[in-house]
Formats: sequence, structure tokens, C-alpha cells
Amino acid sequence: MYFLSSTYRGASVALLLAVGTSSWAVEPLTLMEAQRIAVERSQQLVAQDALARAAGEQSVAAGQLPDPVLKLGIDNLPVTGTDRLSLTGDFMTMRRIGVMQEIPRAEKRQLKAERFEKDAQRARTQRELMMTTVRRDTALAWLDRYYAERTRTLVQQQLDEGSLQVQAADVAFATGKGSQGDVFAARAALIGLHDRLNQVDRQSRSAGLMLARWVGAAAAERLPVGTPPWQSAPLLDAVSIERLEQYPDLRVISAEIDALETDAQLAQANKKSDWSVEASYAQRGPAYSNMLSIGVSIPLQWDARNRQDRELAAKLALVDEAKARYEDALRSREAEIRNLLDDWQTGMARLARYRNELIPVAAQRTEAALTSYRVGKSDLATALAARRDGIDVRMQALSLELETARAWAQLHFLVSDDRSTPATSRNTP
Repeated sequence: MYFLSSTYRGASVALLLAVGTSSWAVEPLTLMEAQRIAVERSQQLVAQDALARAAGEQSVAAGQLPDPVLKLGIDNLPVTGTDRLSLTGDFMTMRRIGVMQEIPRAEKRQLKAERFEKDAQRARTQRELMMTTVRRDTALAWLDRYYAERTRTLVQQQLDEGSLQVQAADVAFATGKGSQGDVFAARAALIGLHDRLNQVDRQSRSAGLMLARWVGAAAAERLPVGTPPWQSAPLLDAVSIERLEQYPDLRVISAEIDALETDAQLAQANKKSDWSVEASYAQRGPAYSNMLSIGVSIPLQWDARNRQDRELAAKLALVDEAKARYEDALRSREAEIRNLLDDWQTGMARLARYRNELIPVAAQRTEAALTSYRVGKSDLATALAARRDGIDVRMQALSLELETARAWAQLHFLVSDDRSTPATSRNTP
């Protein structure tokens, strides 16, 4: 039985795929470029930018005095008698024009402006969180597509080998050097490889569709190339509290706490009433004097215990809720990162075992089975089973490598590379 050398077969298959696959004719897609395209296409980032701008504009407006109110009116207009509807007949009738200005305390205006500025800060932090989400999810989709292509290449190589083995089995049977059972075994193995290739193609299409969600259909058609450095140790100090507090999801909650604390300060300031001042000029008939009126309005907080105090208590309760949620998110994030680090470290150890032990042993077993078949000491079915086991080991190694790379990506892209705002930390009890 004649078998092509693995080196020659691999080079031939690679050449055929390079010529025959249309997607290889276009420029390949690296992980970094995929993330760049995804960030440029993201409408989530555009939305957060708009929210930050809106809050910034409101911050400026909130620090200003309210618009003055122009008042026009007629007082004491007669509706009966000889002076009915006359503006000048009765000495009490006045045509009035005035203006009223509400004057909130400077402290309240400043707090309202700060409140919207905190909203802008939260929107910017939310944008950073969106950035990390886009980069991470794009990386995961790219890795799925990348390893699907690698798996397809492996299966295609084995499929080409299987075709040659079917031909060799047919020739051996025709010349009386092989059995019909060997022919059936070779054909069954080839059918199984075709089925596996169909499964891999489905996985590749699914990964391509998910990648297209981030980079667009045109970019998703490009072949992913360039393995990212997933073997490098990600975030060695990731489980420290100081590092955890820099993660965007926790910083979003921290910014929310800052905004709620400002709400509480504003509720405290509302326990002092704002004043309104008013001035009006009243014109009477020509026989009478015109009038000038000046007044001040002060709300009476006659039930502060059940209104202002309750409002302050509600705002403080919301602060407590956000702080508790922050503490819970901190613990959850720490546990998640520890699990991801453990997955990555375990994957690295298992991959080393596959490369150094399992794959070489499987290759030796396959070669021994093929040699035994060539010298007539075993049948082709046994040799094909050994080769199938060798393929399974290599497929398992690729699957494990994908899982390890995904754990690396989830750790590596926890923090955005282009923070627009400095990190803040929050010490919780």
C-alpha cells in the first residue's frame, strides 16, 4: 500500500486550498484590525457619546438662574354698572405689567450642575465598558472563526489522505493483494470524514455570521490570520482589589454612586426654601395715581418631616443600595476572574500534555498500525481506526486551544486600551 508522506501531503493540500478557496484571495483579517473595524462600526459607542454630550449641555443649563416670568394683567375691572368694562372709569381698575424671578440658592444650582456632570461622567464610563465589550466579543468571534478554519484545514488534509487510501484499497483488491473488507473500511472512513467536514463548515459559517455582527459581512469574509499571544500570562495582578476597581463595569456603578450621593446632597439642600421676587407696575385712569408693587414669595415647609425628610431618606437609601450592589459586583468579578485564570492555566497545562505526549503517541500508534498493515500483519480497518484516533486527538487539541484562547481573550480585554477618563477607585466597607 502506497501512502504519501505527511509533509508532501500537507504542502499539496495547502496549495490546493490556497488556489481553490475564494476567501483566501482577499486580504486576511487580523484580530487587531477586526477590533478596530468593530469599534468604528459600533453604534453603542455613538449612543454613549451622545448621552455624555447631552448631560454636559444640561450641566451648564442647570447652573443658571431660571428664566424670569413676565406677567400681564388687568386688576379690578368693573363688569356691571355705568363703568362696565371701562379701563379708566373706576379708580381701582389697573393695567398691570410685572416680572417675577425665582432665585434658587447658589448651592442648589451648583449641585444640579454637578449632578448632570456626574451623569456625563457615568456616560463616559459606560462608553468605556461598551468599548471593552465590543473588543472582547469581537475577539471571541474572531477566535471561533480562526479555529474553525484551522480545524477545517486539518479535516481537509485527512480527507485527501482518505481519498488516496480508498484508491489504494481499490487497486489492492483488484490485484488480489487486498480484501473487499478493506475497500469498505476505507470508504466508510472517507464518508465519516466528509460528515465531519460538513460539521466543521457549519461551525465556520456560524462563527462567520457572529463575526459579521461586529465587523460587517465584507470583513467577515476575509480569512482570519495571525494567532494572538494567548500563551502570554494575562493580568497577573487581576485579582487584587486595586486592579478590580479599575474595571469599567465596577467604575460604572461607582459613577452611579457618585451621582446618587449628589442627589442626596441636593435633597438636603432642598430643606432650605428658595425665594421668588416680583415687581409690577400698574397704570390706572388719568385721574388717578399709578402703582408700583414689590413682593417676595417663600414656600412654607410646614410638613418637612413627611416631605423633605422623607425625600432625603429615600435618596440615602438609594445610595446604600448602589453601594451594596457595587460590593456584590466586586465579589462576583473577583470570582469570575479567578475562574478564568484557572481555566487559562489549566488549558495551558493540558495543551502542553497534548503537544508533548498525546499527539506524538497518537502519531506513533498510527504509524505502527500502518506499518503493520503494509507487512500484512493487520487489516486496513485497524490502521484506519488508529488514524481516526490520531485525528480525534488533534481535533481535541484544537478545541482545547480555542477554549484556552477564549479564556485569555476574556481576561485580556477586561479593560479598554483607550480610556477617555482617569480611573477612580471606591473603598467599600
